[in-house]
Amino acid sequence: MHLQRLFTRAMCLALCLLWATQAPVAQAETGAEPSILHSVNEVERGSLLLRNGQDRAFLSAPLLDTEVAINVTAMIARVTVRQTFRHVGLDPVNGVYVFPLPEGSAVDRLRMHIGERVIEGQIKPRAGARKIFEAARSAGRKATLVEQQRPNLFTTSVANIGPQESVTVEIEYQQTLAYEAGWFSLRFPLTVGVRYIPGTKKVTGFDGGGWSYNTNAVPDASSITPPVGAAGEGHNNPVTIDINLNPGMPLAGIESLYHPVITSEPGPQRYRVSLDDGPTAADRDFVLRFKPAAGHAPRAAFFRQELNGETYGLMMLIPPQADWSRNARPPRELVLVVDTSGSMHGTSITQARATLRFALARLSPSDTFNIIQFNSGTESFAPTALPASPAHLARAAAYIDALHADGGTEMAGALRTALDARSENERIRQVIFVTDGSVGNEAELFKIIDRRLGASRLFTVGIGSAPNSYFMSEAAHIGRGTFTYIGDVAEVQEKIAALVQKLEFPVLADIRVRGASADFASSPNPLPDLYVHEPLLVNLRLGDEQALEIDGLLAGKPWSTRVPITNGGQAAGLDVAWARARIAGLERSLARGANREEVTSAIIALGLKHHLITRHTSLVAVDVTPAPLRAAQARDSHVPNKMPAGWQMSAPAARLPQTATPLALHGLCSLFLGLGAWWARRRALRS
Repeated sequence: MHLQRLFTRAMCLALCLLWATQAPVAQAETGAEPSILHSVNEVERGSLLLRNGQDRAFLSAPLLDTEVAINVTAMIARVTVRQTFRHVGLDPVNGVYVFPLPEGSAVDRLRMHIGERVIEGQIKPRAGARKIFEAARSAGRKATLVEQQRPNLFTTSVANIGPQESVTVEIEYQQTLAYEAGWFSLRFPLTVGVRYIPGTKKVTGFDGGGWSYNTNAVPDASSITPPVGAAGEGHNNPVTIDINLNPGMPLAGIESLYHPVITSEPGPQRYRVSLDDGPTAADRDFVLRFKPAAGHAPRAAFFRQELNGETYGLMMLIPPQADWSRNARPPRELVLVVDTSGSMHGTSITQARATLRFALARLSPSDTFNIIQFNSGTESFAPTALPASPAHLARAAAYIDALHADGGTEMAGALRTALDARSENERIRQVIFVTDGSVGNEAELFKIIDRRLGASRLFTVGIGSAPNSYFMSEAAHIGRGTFTYIGDVAEVQEKIAALVQKLEFPVLADIRVRGASADFASSPNPLPDLYVHEPLLVNLRLGDEQALEIDGLLAGKPWSTRVPITNGGQAAGLDVAWARARIAGLERSLARGANREEVTSAIIALGLKHHLITRHTSLVAVDVTPAPLRAAQARDSHVPNKMPAGWQMSAPAARLPQTATPLALHGLCSLFLGLGAWWARRRALRS
């Protein structure tokens, strides 16, 4: 009995250690005590509470209101995002907010509003910008720093927000619209999902204050894991969205896929769209699409811009016209890869099952298929691809029905299994990858795709209300496929039918765009394949070209055309679009072994020239008026994101990844195993 009591006490100690390891993020190194509340009843209504890791009291964090104004001209969207930080506590704080933007956004302007004063942000190399910001923060001055963590994930840091004070941060970015199957579309993400952070070793580096430590697999994990509030609870981070459309053509329809909107026409071929219910919770992506009226769909498009002696262009490549229904479709091997990790629990796994069922229903008897699921590990439906016979499809349907979401998001093994690295295949080999993309080790995964793609083509399907669109779109680009976003179960049939049609009829492969001058450059490079109903946008820097040469393989045979570029519409911001695309290409080259120092220098040069936030350049604004606060008086306070709509997983505990077992949990497991071994040894000796 004595040994049993000792064992029970040891287990209780282990549980206490587990509780301790899940304490929230450590407080800032310097500064006075923040506003501490020992009961939720002590805080003002509508405030956000963060738990203090030392005495388990509550801290009052800044509230955040976001206003989004979007102006669309032709194919270019200019977006202004105003984030107002309101502090309702008793002591000054430094507000930190990690927020998403579209993966192709080019952020080029920052303004900080303090009362009537407006401070313009300046572009600086990242390390220099942070040094300026930290010096201002330590001196008690107000300052704002906007940094890129991923091409679709940014951080706004605001120093020294006083009690009962508001500071507004205004950023601007530019985005090129997507065009597919007759619809232009505009997407604005509103929240950051919980990302899986692999890695078994804690590493040092800049501490971004997130719920995860930096790990050997994700060295910046603390900067991409902001706190996340449970759905329907706490501060709503309300957002308003207003859009002015000037498409230059009459429209046949305007649709908001996931939010009710009000639409009006203030003038000829001008439209205004706003949220119907006013400020709304930022818990799912906003997607607006609009369709040109009959006879006004673009057949081809070219825009140009003259700026500081340089010429930039934007060209839309339209798939060649052909009656593909008359062509015999060659047999193919279809590999369906599905994410069954914990973040897919709820509506996401329902959408994923529906996607797989519909894709299998379009197979012909001459096709083969396989299914791969992944969470903390990888499992294949069959050792090799099976013929699409009724018996095999019936077994696959039962397998799909049994899929459930749980565990981590170990995506690397699934990619290695799905991509066979063969340069030639007897069949057309197509991989459909269904996931919410909630991972932090994107760079590692891109290298796997680049090295193992071979003759396969990778098509990503983003599932859920807030997928990681950067991973989805970049993986598809490297995989020479396309990215499809499904935000609702009702969309599965329409969108997967369109995807399957692309799979059946690829149009143009191995595309090259060539110009005659030494100044000519195009992005992206290399270009992805061109598929039916989905034009390809190419950003250009031009010299004295009068025309461009385009060639590729059409149905496996050489094809070429000459496109005059002496005309075309005038558009602003094409220099920024080209620079953003060029930076993406430089980042992409790292997966193929490019020199990191040379790539970093080139990105910094482009960022400084075009005033762009990149991985290596940031925007910083500092108030030069005398500081009203004592130096180092304010504490850091993170503004949580909303849990994406439909997610049923719990918010992660501070400083431990939600769906991973590394770090502290490994130590805890070792403790339990050690105690178990000790107990078994004692029992054996007594017997």
